Amino acid sequence: MECNIIVGTDRGKAFTGIAVQSKLATIALFHVCLPGFYKSKKKSKDRQSVTGKMDKRAELRRTRRGKRINRIVVFELRNHREKRFDNRRQSKIPPSVKANREMELRILAEMAKIIPISEIRDESCGGNTKKNGRGISPVTVGQEWFRTQASLIAPVVEVDYFDTGKYRDQLGLVKDNKDKSKQTPETHANDAIALASTFFIQYKSFHTANSHGHRWVGECVVTASPFIVVTRPKLFRRKLHQENYAKGGILKRQGGTITPFGFRSGDYVQTTYKGLIVRGWVGGFSNTNKTKNVSIYDHNWSRIGQFNPTNIKLIRRSTRLCVVA
Repeated sequence: MECNIIVGTDRGKAFTGIAVQSKLATIALFHVCLPGFYKSKKKSKDRQSVTGKMDKRAELRRTRRGKRINRIVVFELRNHREKRFDNRRQSKIPPSVKANREMELRILAEMAKIIPISEIRDESCGGNTKKNGRGISPVTVGQEWFRTQASLIAPVVEVDYFDTGKYRDQLGLVKDNKDKSKQTPETHANDAIALASTFFIQYKSFHTANSHGHRWVGECVVTASPFIVVTRPKLFRRKLHQENYAKGGILKRQGGTITPFGFRSGDYVQTTYKGLIVRGWVGGFSNTNKTKNVSIYDHNWSRIGQFNPTNIKLIRRSTRLCVVA
């Protein structure tokens, strides 16, 4: 008996749900926190996102360029750079969108190494921009590129987003539309199950001698399964120095992924605090005459605390992913 294993992907702007489903069981659920965009609707930008980092990079470059311009000479003799080519005319996708799609593809590729994926069901999250006049949603950007890359892993089938709710209700799953940042199956993973179930069940028409109509055909059983939250470490790779001077006119070091204590940013480590075992990811360090500490963060990149590097034990080197089940 052939056992088909289907993967459903429910894509969002900041979060994506991935479900691995067979006919008789749910194998795994993923809640993926995407790195590309701001994680809140506040005016203050999330500088740890790809978009925030690129905005800050452009801001600092603009200030450095302004320092090089000699405004005493005439305009034609000033140190202005030449006009750059329009790099959006090529078939490229924005870096923030590409970071999101590559993170989803990496999870699919890793799962394909341990599970024989028969098919990938991807939601067609489109929209008529001519009618709403608001432009293209970030969710729709790069979806064709994503499907092209995902087809190298398994065949990809596009599912209309109008059908997701219909299949979700048939399976008895619940949808949480109030706060999609919650790390629960109700936000995105249940929709991913519904997308995967379209392979096993269909809503088909029937005709008999006495009646006609539509009915559900097929079988898909939803069972309890591991719920895995996947995030990306918010590494601060490099920066020349801090923007503001410290006391004494010193510009302190900022960023860097290599610590002088043998750890790297993103390493999964273990330490103890008041007799309790603490596990997390390395995210920074202090190395001065007064203090020598390593900062440990959880998967949401909230700092757990600063600890003595001599009491920290390395569990696993950085994989550039934070995985919590």
